[in-house]
Amino acid sequence: MTPQLSDRVKNMATSATLAMAAKARELKEAGKDIIGLSLGEPDFTIPEFVKEAAIKAIQEDFHSYTPVDGYGDLKQAIITKFKRDNGLSYTPAQIVVSTGAKQSLANLAQVLLNEGDEVLLPAPYWVSYADISKVAGGVPKEIKTSIDNDFKITADELRAAITSKTKLIIYSSPCNPSGSVYSKKELRALADVLVDYPNIIVISDEIYEHINFAGDHVSMAEFEDMYDRTVTVNGVSKAYSMTGWRIGYIGAPEWIAKACTKMQGQVTSGANCIAQRATIAALENPPSKIQYMVDAFKERRKLILGLLSEIPGFKTNEPEGAFYVFPDISYYFGKTLQGTNINSASDFSLFLLEHANVATVTGEAFGDANCIRISYAASENDITEAMKRIKEALTH
Repeated sequence: MTPQLSDRVKNMATSATLAMAAKARELKEAGKDIIGLSLGEPDFTIPEFVKEAAIKAIQEDFHSYTPVDGYGDLKQAIITKFKRDNGLSYTPAQIVVSTGAKQSLANLAQVLLNEGDEVLLPAPYWVSYADISKVAGGVPKEIKTSIDNDFKITADELRAAITSKTKLIIYSSPCNPSGSVYSKKELRALADVLVDYPNIIVISDEIYEHINFAGDHVSMAEFEDMYDRTVTVNGVSKAYSMTGWRIGYIGAPEWIAKACTKMQGQVTSGANCIAQRATIAALENPPSKIQYMVDAFKERRKLILGLLSEIPGFKTNEPEGAFYVFPDISYYFGKTLQGTNINSASDFSLFLLEHANVATVTGEAFGDANCIRISYAASENDITEAMKRIKEALTH
């Protein structure tokens, strides 16, 4: 028969980070010594207290379907975490647990967007925001930034981007891919614009909340005049190195949370039972329990920025959070490297994969065509060797 896929999936982009990771895996399996700096996946093992909670859950015979929106005691742990870490007060009816923060974001797009609604995306932004919005009928609208402003939008830029069709703004702080962190003053300036547009919902992606080298983390929902129109998205993948456990959650206005539960009930139902039990242990422990990971990431940031400064053509800033650097490599556009014409960030990223055996991700996927994303969630040895290979490939 003739394949007849939906226009929806044909028009959907493949996740650039996952595509590069898959390509790197193929090359590894073919015998190539690839250093993967494309995925945002911490190389730490998960904390022992999380493992113990999972083992206990198995021994206690947790195996049944879970409530669509999450176990009640996990919701209580999330409520406690929001209060302790963010000063935010939520009720159980405002919490929805999902199969990763990515599903949380997809739920939100599906329940909030109608055909033609505009979604503001401060660029660079996480690769899936745009296509998650498109699949729900939304129209992504980028707000461009630059490395000179640490990849952060201003209040004036936000106001200029708003139209009568604007329904959502989605941003992350700390940001994937730039590592930028919005201060309280900067977020308040954006909130001062948004208060004039009460129908715009803010989706604040805070998955990198604890990997913050700048000081206190700030949530948009902390502002009293923004609380009722902000959805706070979080999860345990990054801070607790629990990427494969796939647990994310939201704190939201109750009407939005109910809609997300309804949507999720028709798609995946409740998240994995063992992972939920383990997440209770993760969230009940204070952030100080994972500070050793944050300290290590800070050292790795120092290491990679130092090594990148020795490579010609890389323009960097100092990211204040997450575990990525997002250098501007447009210096190489129009040049020929080892017989390869470099006309874009995608060309450059593929060149590094082929000639340096280092996997990165093109900035085009994140809404910035001049940059590439490099993850330093790898070991110091891998970071050092990768930067050595890149330098050698570019100066060959």
